[in-house]
Amino acid sequence: MCTVGERGTDEGSKWLKHYCSDHQILLVGEGDFSFSLSLAKAFASASNIVASSLDTHDDVIKKYKLAKSNLDELKKLGACILHGVDATKLKFDSHLKMRRFDRIIFNFPHAGFVKKEDNLLMIKMHKDLVYGFFKNARHMLVANGEIHVNHKMKPPYTNWNIEKLAEKSFLILIECAKFEKKDYPGYNNKRGDGNRCDKPFYLGECSTFKFTSLDAK
Repeated sequence: MCTVGERGTDEGSKWLKHYCSDHQILLVGEGDFSFSLSLAKAFASASNIVASSLDTHDDVIKKYKLAKSNLDELKKLGACILHGVDATKLKFDSHLKMRRFDRIIFNFPHAGFVKKEDNLLMIKMHKDLVYGFFKNARHMLVANGEIHVNHKMKPPYTNWNIEKLAEKSFLILIECAKFEKKDYPGYNNKRGDGNRCDKPFYLGECSTFKFTSLDAK
């Protein structure tokens, strides 16, 4: 496994921001799979990438106009593609329960557009999703592996208190790095729900929260 500190010492390793071609990477909650493809193109291979969505394959293709081409390219580059994967039940998934990863990434977790974002029920739904993800993902890390959550930094999103949710899941924050969409060429953030599912949502100020298991410290 390579780390950021080894960048430039491993000649064969390719990097995109926090991610290395030597990392075993799991992505959950993918929309049109453009984030996975951005990593794969940077690495010139996707053999180290498992990319998953909650939606079925048919739903992904219906919802996102670029999804089919993104999936086709990922497969050509050697990615493992999984559909119907619930982020809150990862450790029970038959394809994943025996796997361990260096990086597990959840981009902008969202429980759906049931009510307005500042509604207390909506905030609870979001928090339940993130907490369920943390509880599962922590069991799927290699030693010193990391869980990354990209998240908005303004209310009501800060009301999710994802650091506290991580702490309850025996995870510790190791870094909160600024997230810039332009760092991931080709990445298209999607709403993922409703009749505007293929439209982007406003990002504003965002960060990559990096957590590791307390057991690793």
